[in-house]
Parts: sequence; C-alpha cells; structure tokens
Amino acid sequence: MKKDGFVSKMQDIKDIIAEIARMTEAELEKSLPAPDPDYPVLCESERYSLFSAGKRIRPVIAVLVCRMLGGSDEAVLPFAAALEMVHCYSLIHDDLPCMDDDDLRRGRPTNHRMFGEAIALLAGDALLTQAFAVAAGNREVGPDRALKAVSLLSERSGGAGMVGGQVMDKLAENGSPGYRTMIGMHSRKTGALIRLAAELGAIAAGVGEDDPRYASVIEYSNCVGLVFQIVDDLLDAEGDSVETGKNTGQDEKDGKTTFLSFMDPDSARQYADELTSKAVASVRGIPGSGPLCELAEMLLKRKK
Repeated sequence: MKKDGFVSKMQDIKDIIAEIARMTEAELEKSLPAPDPDYPVLCESERYSLFSAGKRIRPVIAVLVCRMLGGSDEAVLPFAAALEMVHCYSLIHDDLPCMDDDDLRRGRPTNHRMFGEAIALLAGDALLTQAFAVAAGNREVGPDRALKAVSLLSERSGGAGMVGGQVMDKLAENGSPGYRTMIGMHSRKTGALIRLAAELGAIAAGVGEDDPRYASVIEYSNCVGLVFQIVDDLLDAEGDSVETGKNTGQDEKDGKTTFLSFMDPDSARQYADELTSKAVASVRGIPGSGPLCELAEMLLKRKK
C-alpha cells in the first residue's frame, strides 16, 4: 500500500533501520572472537560499547546502497560489521581524557569510566584490528573485492580520513581555522566513514567506479556526511543531554570549531536542508532508492 506524507515515510525507514541493525548485530556477534579466559575484561569492554544501542547508520547506508545496486545482504553484512567496529573504536577513543574527555555516551557511562583508560584504549585497538580481519574474510565476495574493501577501510579510517580529521580537530581547538579548513576537517572526521559506507555497499554489489550509479552514491554520502555533522553541532549547542544520550555544550567548552562558528543556527539548518535535497536528488533516479531518500530526510530531523 502506498503511503503519503513524511510521518509514514519516517515509520517505514525506522522499521528498515531496526531490521538492518538487528542483522548487523547478529553479524557482529559472529565476528567478535570468543573471550580469552586470561583477560575476559577485553571482550567485556568491547561488547559494552559495540552493543550499546547505537544508531547503526553507517551499516544501514552500506546495506541500503548494496540493495539499491542489486547486491545481497549476505555480501554486504561482513563489510557493515567491520565498518561498525571501526566506528565504535573511534567513539571509545574520542571519549578518552586525552581527547574529548567525555563521561557519557548513548545514555551510559563511557567505556573508560567503566573499565579504566588503559582497557578502553586497548578495546578500541582490538576492535580496529579485528575490523580488517572481518572485511578480509568476507567469503560472499571475490578476493579482489575483499581486498578493495580492506584498502578503503584503511584509507578512510586512517590518516587520510577519519584520524586525519581528528588531528585537524585537535589542532583547531581554541584557534580560528577558516571555513574551508573546517569543511575539510568534518569531511574527514565524520564524512569519511559515511562515504566508506556507500563505497562498501557498492563493492559488495559488484558496482565499480565505471558505473554512473557509483558517483551518485558517493555524492549522496558526501552530502549526508555534512548534514550529519551540522545536526551534531546543533544538538550539542541546543539539544538536551537526556534526549541525545551524551553531554551537550562540549564543543564550546573545548573550544571546537563547528558549523556554528560560521553561521547562526537557522542558517545552519537551512544549509543542512539544502544538502539533504542534494543528497536525495543524487540518487532519486536510481530504482530502489526510496529508503536512502527517506533515510536522508530522517537524519536531517534526528534529535540524537
């Protein structure tokens, strides 16, 4: 039955997200090594953060892209699990005292508050390294595609991607970087893994850069990545910590450069709306793109 209106679409995409989250978590259960009896605390620390009711947006994008491009869930889920491991490791490390020094994540004490800084650091390290094994071991795709996925996982999560963006973020604290620098920082820090989600979905579907649909999903992911960061900046400035599940007002406290360093909240919301329209337009002509379009609209309106 065809449904009209944004509310109906939101419910549809929420159901899809919940389905993909369950599939991703089942894949994560298969992908984590069994606890070592000599140090079970490592596995406890990994699981504490990995199964803490995250949004799973990056795996959702990977699966939706793969489906839209004609691929199977079986082919993309190992890549989605690897991607979520990398994302989770980054959150554990982000919260450490030497980084953002946060004590609340997803409505619970951060990992290092529960297990201590050393175990939290090592749990993040373990998740990162396990991610490469999971991606490389994807038997639902050929070895060439698995190798491509591992290569991109390294590039997007490392110094040329997310880690590079984090370094730029730290260097910019209490400084005055320009707008272009800020965009470059967030395109790496937040955007790199969202772009990677789209790339892994395409790889799983067997779609390469010579297919025009590949450029479309990259455009989609680039726009959604910026929207995600703009909304994060707005939530940190205006959101409620109970609703968001993490401390708010941290950006100002830490002297962070955000979108709100260059525009007022209304202008930021308008820019996010424009980027969302651009994301939707980039994939709208591809059969099966409906869920991705609805996801972009949902991410624009998210409250946590």
